[in-house]
Amino acid sequence: MATESDIKMRPPSPTEEDKSSSSTTLWPVHIEVRVSPNATARFDTIRNTVYNFITSSFDTLRLPSSLEGWEEVPILASSVERIAACESPCPVSPLPIAQAALQIHIYQPTEEDTVEEFSNGPGGEGEEVMAASVCELPSRLLEGLWDSLIFPDDTKSQLLDYIYATVLFSDADVDFNVVSWNRVVLLHGPPGTGKTSLCRALAQKLSIRLSHRYPHSRLLEINSHSLFSRWFSESGKLVQRLFGSVMDLVEDEDTFVVVLIDEVESLTAARAGAMAGNEPSDALRVVNALLTQLDKLRHKKNVLVVATSNLAKAIDSAFVDRADIVQYIDLPPREAIYEILRSCLLELIAKNVVAKVEVPSIQEAQIYARSTHGKQLKANSNTSSVGDERDRSRTVALRLYALAQSCRDRGMSGRALRRLPVLAHARYIGLGFTPTPSSSSPSPKKAAQRAPVNGTDRSSKAKLGGGGAPGSSGSNGLGTLVEVWLGAMEKVIESRAGELEKFER
Repeated sequence: MATESDIKMRPPSPTEEDKSSSSTTLWPVHIEVRVSPNATARFDTIRNTVYNFITSSFDTLRLPSSLEGWEEVPILASSVERIAACESPCPVSPLPIAQAALQIHIYQPTEEDTVEEFSNGPGGEGEEVMAASVCELPSRLLEGLWDSLIFPDDTKSQLLDYIYATVLFSDADVDFNVVSWNRVVLLHGPPGTGKTSLCRALAQKLSIRLSHRYPHSRLLEINSHSLFSRWFSESGKLVQRLFGSVMDLVEDEDTFVVVLIDEVESLTAARAGAMAGNEPSDALRVVNALLTQLDKLRHKKNVLVVATSNLAKAIDSAFVDRADIVQYIDLPPREAIYEILRSCLLELIAKNVVAKVEVPSIQEAQIYARSTHGKQLKANSNTSSVGDERDRSRTVALRLYALAQSCRDRGMSGRALRRLPVLAHARYIGLGFTPTPSSSSPSPKKAAQRAPVNGTDRSSKAKLGGGGAPGSSGSNGLGTLVEVWLGAMEKVIESRAGELEKFER
């Protein structure tokens, strides 16, 4: 799984002025501590123990990173599952511990994987309208989602900063008539760019960061399509009834509620367009009802409304005007694609599907691409053997970098990118090469297992990786060589482009 050090592009090198100011500034550093379900220690005890452990065990903190060594502390070993140093506004990493103002967040994710269906009461002819689903946060189902989302800019940190600003203004009791905010965020852009996942991950992150203020958090996902009744004039009433239930949840001041409206254009179709239709009244009632309910929610401190859209032009302008943040989520650039593919490979390596190999970061790959030695490796990347591990790692970086450029040229979304490893295995590696412990010289029985699958001669796939036959194990005897996987993914991208051309004809 990619860490946030993989997610963010490298910031500009700090100037001497930055270094001087950083040496005299205490920078807030967020430490997230995941507690096990059977923990017996009090949260305050865990927090103090974590603070003492970090300040006494580390001279510097690399941000972000997972901390190690806490297993040697009895209280932490019996109660904690993971300690991670996360975001900090400090431009310098690693950060000296003496300059870190640790903000330690203790959380215990819920074990239940069930999602409660939120009924909107009887619809026409007595049928039940399932208008939304509600889940408790933080949830095991959403663990790691925030770190897996890769964007080329500071989209994630900007969203967090916005929430902190609203909390600050609310705590200061700022007069709404003078300074106004609506607690509404709108994410729009092409399909598959991670908008809905980002909303869910943001809800999970807020449930952790605000746990000291709100002991309970909930994510309520509205099913926009279900709010349109087949009975004339009912849709506006359904919206009012649903948000009445949302208001009941928000009345509990100990609960933080994130309301997710996916594909919000279904609810907020532009009223100007509705007027051009034959029966615009119901659509107008829906938009007016939604805007009225949002105006009521804005006065509540413990609620956030996040909405996504693939069709920004279809959204009513009054809804867009109410959004404090209107963020465009574009298709990933080459650097972000590289890190997405790298995170996929690292996950496969961790699970022994791909043989162990070092996969350099995007910054290292860019350096290799510019160097003379890197250009020589690139020229020989299709014919080189495993060879020296350092040169092999650089070759992997160059091939992955070229693969990222190819994906960018074809306009692939993040959703499509994360499917590549599965398609590569299904099409060009096959079931005959599942990761199992083996020696470099397979036994006759294992060789028989590599026989043609479904009538396909897999031996022809040896040319894909340029580094051993497909399914060849690495030095640790587990997994397929990474060269084979890279070659297979290259083939998938080429075949996908041909399939899309046929589809668009």
